[in-house]
Amino acid sequence: MNTAENQLKILLEFGKVVNKTRSLNSVLKSMADYARDIINADRCSIFVYDPKSDELVSKISHNVETIRISVKKGVAGYAALSKETHIIVDAYNDYRFNPEIDKKTGYLTKSILAVPLLDNHGNTIGVFQALNKQESVFTNLDAEILLLISNYAASAIENAMLYDKLKDTQTKIINKLSSAAEFKDQDTSKHTKRVGLYSGLLADKYGLSKDEITMIELTAPMHDAGKIGIADNIILKPGKLEKDEFELMKTHAQIGYNLLYDDENDYLKVAALIALEHHEKFDGSGYPSGKKGEEISIYGRIVAIADVFDALISERAYKRAWSFDEALTYLKNESGHHFDPHLITLFLTNLDAIKTIYNDLKD
Repeated sequence: MNTAENQLKILLEFGKVVNKTRSLNSVLKSMADYARDIINADRCSIFVYDPKSDELVSKISHNVETIRISVKKGVAGYAALSKETHIIVDAYNDYRFNPEIDKKTGYLTKSILAVPLLDNHGNTIGVFQALNKQESVFTNLDAEILLLISNYAASAIENAMLYDKLKDTQTKIINKLSSAAEFKDQDTSKHTKRVGLYSGLLADKYGLSKDEITMIELTAPMHDAGKIGIADNIILKPGKLEKDEFELMKTHAQIGYNLLYDDENDYLKVAALIALEHHEKFDGSGYPSGKKGEEISIYGRIVAIADVFDALISERAYKRAWSFDEALTYLKNESGHHFDPHLITLFLTNLDAIKTIYNDLKD
């Protein structure tokens, strides 16, 4: 039985969880799960208001795909526009109810409780909706509990939205940085994107966390950002570089590191490390520092393979494109010398995915 004591216990547990959460979806999922349990609903949906489309978009909805509805329709729309709580005892006999969603999902809505989500300025940022209270109908007490949960999490939702917005902005900035070196060499445009995707794939197969996979996929395209500091007559030279020219070219690794490193930004720290290490070799014969084995970060070891492989199979002014078989033979021969042998094994056992990436982003 859902007693007042149990309800208080669930609320306290909810408070602990939401205070530790930054991700918007995680905040919303916690709200929906705890609300469903505490007011004994069949399912809950949390809609976030999209002012551009004037729609409510379900961010979390138990057992249902994403739903988009006009803010001018349905009980959720009434709650959003009126900024008031709405309790529906018999959905199909209430003028506020919009049956279109039931028709799409095959669900039978009986009772509804909809609470507006308001920011600190009193603006509607979404709607919290519970459906079909088990063995009863929603009451004013249920509404008060749902309001309590909503108010408790309101600041967390605002912070999570801000966090997601900042993360999106950061991603856009990093993507623009990734394109910087391409102004020097237009041949590398799709190359950098493929390197990012190959690297993400390898990171996944190696067992890195989801966050690390996202990080390397996003930052690997910046591996040659340091070429901004190399003269055009070297970058664009059609033939083989002279010894002194190659020595200058090698400095792009350190230039890239100096350009990208930011002690307060994890993405830029990884991007800088990749720029610095992607020409290091597993046996210690690479540059700029002659690191060997696991002295080279996993990011540097992964991008080294992705970069060399894609460079080999790509046509350049100074070379023909190698065939896949030729490039794979090179990787095998350099396993343990240039490249981490474990990563080479992972690369070779996932060739179908590698080919898909290449074919989807051919030059």
